[in-house]
Parts: sequence; C-alpha cells; structure tokens
Amino acid sequence: MTTIGFLACETTLPGKGGGRRGDAFEHDLMIAALNAPFRAAGLELRVIDWEAALSEFEDVSLVMLGTAWNYQDKAEAFLSKLDALEDRGVTVCNSAQIVRWNATKTYLRELEECGAATVPTLWQRDVGQAELLEAFHHFGCDKLVVKRQVGAGALDQVMITRDAVPGEDWTYGHPAMLQPFLPAIATSGELSFIFVEGELSHALRKLPASGDYRIQSLYGGTECVHQPSSDEAEAASAIVAALPFDTPLYARIDMLRSESGQLLVMEAELIEPYLYPQQGPQLGRRLASAISKRISAL
Repeated sequence: MTTIGFLACETTLPGKGGGRRGDAFEHDLMIAALNAPFRAAGLELRVIDWEAALSEFEDVSLVMLGTAWNYQDKAEAFLSKLDALEDRGVTVCNSAQIVRWNATKTYLRELEECGAATVPTLWQRDVGQAELLEAFHHFGCDKLVVKRQVGAGALDQVMITRDAVPGEDWTYGHPAMLQPFLPAIATSGELSFIFVEGELSHALRKLPASGDYRIQSLYGGTECVHQPSSDEAEAASAIVAALPFDTPLYARIDMLRSESGQLLVMEAELIEPYLYPQQGPQLGRRLASAISKRISAL
C-alpha cells in the first residue's frame, strides 16, 4: 500500500482539544468518501495535522492539503511545512508554488488579464470611510462586500450599505477587496465546479440562508447538485486552462451570474477547498485514479 497524507488542522480533526469547527463535519464527509476508493487503488489514506513533526510524514509519498483550514492564520509556517515536505521528496498537492500564487486573491487580476470575466473589484491596502464612499461611487451600487485579500470561508467578510457607512474612525484592518453585492447570490446562487486533473468532476449550486448572503455551511448555506450547461462547463474549464502552472490535482472554480447574466469568476480555489463529495459520488474514485497515475510517474 502507498501512503497518502491528508492534511487537516487542530479544528477539523476529531478528538483535538478546544473543540472542532462548526463545519468540521465536511472533513468527516471527505474522509468517508476517499477511504474505500483509495484502498481499492492500493492507497492508504492517513489523516495528519499539518503542524505535526516531519517525522510523521516519513513514509508518505504524496499529501493532499485537505482540510488545513487554519492556514491563512499561519501562512508562513504553512508554506514552510510544504517546502520542507517537497524538499524531502514528498509530492504536495496542490504544490507550494500553487499555494503561494493562490493564497492572495490578487491572483484574480492575473486571470482577468488573461481574459476571464471576474467580479468587479477595487483593491485596497486597508479600507476606511473614504474608500467605502469611493467604492459606492465607482460601482454605482447600494451594497458593498468587503473581503480580506488573504482569507477563507468568509473570514472577516462584511457587507456595508450606502445608508449605514461606518464613521470616520472605522478601518477594516486588512488588505482588502471591495466588490458590489450581486443579487444573484441570493436568487440563483453561487455555482461551484469541481475539477480533478483538469477534468470536470461535478458541479453544485450553493445558496445562503434566508436573510444572509454567505453560502458557507457555517452560516446556514445549503448546496445541491447542478447539471451545468455546456456554456457553463466551458467557462469554468477556461479558468482552469488559464492557470499559470501545470494542471493542479484538484480545483474548485466558484462563479456567479452578474445582473446581465454573465458568468463571473468569484474564486479559483486551489489550496484546501471543500470538494463536496456528496454532490459528486465519483470524486473518491477520480482522485484515487489521478493520484495513482501521479505516483506511477515519479
């Protein structure tokens, strides 16, 4: 059996002190979906805290970044661990190179330069009242969403309305991206396209809870299987093809309709995205096959 590491963290692993995240059940669903098809392919899946000592990876051939969902709070340590694993000959998926590119959401500007249609965005080193007023004027909108340039899972994300702009003393406190709120998030929802080795595996539609706009399960968001049209599949595939490196083992492309109906890229999630195995029951088999081929090519 070839040992495959699945990186997790203290708040997704069961039995760790301090309690688990509210969405840690997604970690459990991923492990359950991978175990059997990996065993059938001669792969032993070993769940490891990414902060564990390097000795824990002694006989690991390849690691998936899995549910290392606290990486953004310890970014330098996380990248150092990935570098150390690669230096020891462990294949890291997705690689440290990809993580460095994908960790800061300014990568969306690069995709836009390659022709991708992205959500309109203003980029700021920080945001105060003046930047908010400028953004309202620039976009001609009544609602703004402010997001961290380095973040995940809607961490510190806020929505601000034109009639409730914070006072002059308010600052966001992080390098930020400002975007107009797109109503489609609450009506038609966000579309996610899951790719394995550049091939579309499955797609889903994610909707927020009533009265919210965040689609993550932590905030009551729900998801269902989506059968993409050929145009949707082509649009998502074009984003994967535009990535400035070799095809990643896995990718999740999140997209949203503009008010005119155009499909816009919200995120190209390449680090540790949840891959929604319940909506794609073939995911475990696809990943096992892809990993086996990668190992055979070493």
